[in-house]
Amino acid sequence: MQNKINILLLCYHKQKNRLTMCIPGTAMSRYVNFYTDFAFKKFFGTEANKDFLISFLNALLELEGEKEIADLTYLNTERLGFSNSERRAVYDVYCQTKGGERFIVEMQKVKQDNFRDRALYYSSFAIQEQAQKGTKDNSAHWDYKLSPVYVVGILDFMMEDTAQRAGDIITKVHLKDEHNEVFNENLNFIFIEMPKFRKTESELVTIMDKWLYAIKNLGKLDDKPVALTEAIFNRFFEVAEIAAFSKTERYDYEENLKNYTDWFNVLNTAKKEGLVEGRAEGIAEGRAVGLAEGLEEGKAIGLKKGRAEGEHALLTKLVLSKQEKGKSPSEIAEMLEIDIRVVEDILKTK
Repeated sequence: MQNKINILLLCYHKQKNRLTMCIPGTAMSRYVNFYTDFAFKKFFGTEANKDFLISFLNALLELEGEKEIADLTYLNTERLGFSNSERRAVYDVYCQTKGGERFIVEMQKVKQDNFRDRALYYSSFAIQEQAQKGTKDNSAHWDYKLSPVYVVGILDFMMEDTAQRAGDIITKVHLKDEHNEVFNENLNFIFIEMPKFRKTESELVTIMDKWLYAIKNLGKLDDKPVALTEAIFNRFFEVAEIAAFSKTERYDYEENLKNYTDWFNVLNTAKKEGLVEGRAEGIAEGRAVGLAEGLEEGKAIGLKKGRAEGEHALLTKLVLSKQEKGKSPSEIAEMLEIDIRVVEDILKTK
């Protein structure tokens, strides 16, 4: 019988002045990368860990005392249209409080066209499903009273029109009239732009600060930060430790991490190619105009166009590589977090 040899890889961490176990295939991280689909749903989308989401939402909405969310019920994340021909919506996390408030929580890693329209579209399902189904006896008695719906987006990018407002990490959107008065409180959008969060551990004050710090830095940390003293973070970091994963969890996470890395390699390459191609095209357009102002404008147009073309070319390459590995269009769309119609269009042209 052949002997099995278990090899323990040890790595020296300068910051901690000690040896820690290295996890193959995970860039020697002790904890998971929160931005992966696996980690996000493990922390915020499972019954066993719903106390994490409850704490996060209470901090985000600044709820205290009797107003705090005490419990959540997870709902089916796939919402179907009224007919088979209508488009469905698939949420990352969908849940409801005892009071009836509904929360759609999404992790958005890359910019997408019509991102805000998508958020609005998703919210419509959470509103429609509140309609009471009529019967012969009560069909006319529903008074259209709705429970609040919240769409929460954790964004790993900055929205274009808020990029200049560096201090506005969290953007809250409500329905308002021309006098800036709230028209209806039952539809709410909250977008968290993670790249804007730059606080160090010593600068953390609120629970929300600590949640954002943990989310952004989890995969880069060697230990739980000292500043995160609340009990909820003790368990959060226990759940996040890769060494405690089962074999299946380890495999699923590493597959997710690879998809995440592939995506960002696509974006980084697209940015580089877009800068080169866009700058050349922009300079040519600017020269054609013959003015300094035209040159700068041409550069801007060319850069934007170059980036877009570069991203599309590399996205096409990534989609095709996934197809070659036997992945279906729906699986590719889910892996890359893009609309399945984009995947289908790419595959049709090849």
